[in-house]
Amino acid sequence: MPLTVLGQICDRAVKLIGVAWLTLGLVATASPADEFRTVAVSAMRVDWRAAVEQLKAEIGAQPAIGAAFSFTQQRRFRSSDPRAWPALLQLNAATSRLFPGIARSPIPVLLPFDTAALLADRESGAPERLSAAHYQSGFRAAELVEAGAAGYDAVFVLPPGAGDDLPARLFAKPVEVQITGSLLTYDINDPQAGKGEPVKALAALYPDLRRTIREGHVRYAFTRFGVPYVVSIQCLDASPRAKRLGCREASPIAERFLKALRIVGGRPSRPRNYLPSQLAERPATPSPEFSYRPSGEIIEGSGYRGQPGHPDHTVYSQIRFPLERAPAYANSQSFLNWGDCFHRGRVPPPSGKGASYRCKGSTKSLVFDEAAGENYAYPWQDNFCEARDFGVGQCASGFGHQGQDIRPSACDQRNAGAERCEPNKYKVLAVRDGVLLRQPKQQAATLLVNTGHEHVRFRYMHMSPPHMDQDGVRSGRRVDEGEPIGLVSNYQDHAGGTTAHLHFDVQVFTREGWLWVNPYVTLISAYERLLGQRGREIAPTPAVPASARTVPQDPVDPEAPQEGVGD
Repeated sequence: MPLTVLGQICDRAVKLIGVAWLTLGLVATASPADEFRTVAVSAMRVDWRAAVEQLKAEIGAQPAIGAAFSFTQQRRFRSSDPRAWPALLQLNAATSRLFPGIARSPIPVLLPFDTAALLADRESGAPERLSAAHYQSGFRAAELVEAGAAGYDAVFVLPPGAGDDLPARLFAKPVEVQITGSLLTYDINDPQAGKGEPVKALAALYPDLRRTIREGHVRYAFTRFGVPYVVSIQCLDASPRAKRLGCREASPIAERFLKALRIVGGRPSRPRNYLPSQLAERPATPSPEFSYRPSGEIIEGSGYRGQPGHPDHTVYSQIRFPLERAPAYANSQSFLNWGDCFHRGRVPPPSGKGASYRCKGSTKSLVFDEAAGENYAYPWQDNFCEARDFGVGQCASGFGHQGQDIRPSACDQRNAGAERCEPNKYKVLAVRDGVLLRQPKQQAATLLVNTGHEHVRFRYMHMSPPHMDQDGVRSGRRVDEGEPIGLVSNYQDHAGGTTAHLHFDVQVFTREGWLWVNPYVTLISAYERLLGQRGREIAPTPAVPASARTVPQDPVDPEAPQEGVGD
């Protein structure tokens, strides 16, 4: 056979093989529209040599103490072996009395704590009569220091009047400061990633420090030892008042916190691998009843300034469903029966139980009855990007609901003819093993999960604060997956302030800090596991042309609650 003919045959064979492999690749990666995927997670590499050098400089401020530490690397061990860095083992032994479990962190733990001064006082016999706050630059003893396989989280509080070098402030309450350092970061599509302004006053300490105000927090993000850290304070980008912390007053407190950060612990561990996104496992048996509308399809006209929803087919964590049992109904509480229409007004005005009305900007007919059948029926509907005055970077306008509303099995009315549902009857459960984050009287309870493959937070809203206080739902309490942590209620600033439902949201850690992501598909996946059956996605509802509807403008409410209430 001539070589030219043989060459043509080979070329054709190569092309056919290439097409076949491409086809196989498409089959392997393509999936139906209703398939869900897990989230991709990146793992950092820690520069422990740099961490030990910083520790040496910090401890060196007290020569007598520094001489007791061994900063030489033990080269017979790998750098990921804790034994390679004796100074770190000595440090963990010294600080674990105040911060139990700190050695679980696979990254250097930075806290506003003067370790050198503590060790010097111990050497002189003084520390036993001094509280931890003595070493914390005016911040109270830590509300929470939680270290785990993904990194660590800590919460400190600066009481009023603390910090003589700080500007006078109008806000009269203690200010809560959070810091997170993480070996893991979530790879989400963040339109605002990498933005922010440098902080010249701290440039020498943190060359890459960026300050941003987003999602109701002022955030300071920086990288140290190859690891991302974020310090944040919840605040409003508005004029400060006695009962409302403005970000202008929060910023000097955050910067004081940053100036006080020192290494107080951490333990090297084996490097982690990148966790790619993959198809999420789902039950094969179809459910005869459970159905849901597509992710991102919110009630027509319910978005902030007419914005659409945010389609997201990501399962951010394999969780236990947050309510004890099925059925449960994920839908809107603000734009369904008895809802407040996000304070846009109702047409016609309220006129009693059973009266028909609609929200302004919508043609959907509703009634003044919280127990209306539509509230407690399938299909589910996403409401992550419904109109709210809370920052949500994933939503089109930057504002949204932050989470998903879930109603329990039924509305048990208080008496015959009642318009409202009886609260505090249905159990709310921990969706994973984790630790709680909540101060007394707060309306939100957050569950923090920190494992070798995820660093994620779940927030619960509208349970009764007095009941949560009585039940010990507060920072530092460890809970097991499926453990009751409260009851579905209707608390929003006061009892009866909203309908009987649970607001549930998901926050993942990124280089920008903790960001809200759409929990809708994560909840669908959890509910399917609870049922042992696969739900059915129904066809999208045809959109109403913009010319056929009137959507009022939604000004940001400067009096929005400080705690970031989801509804």
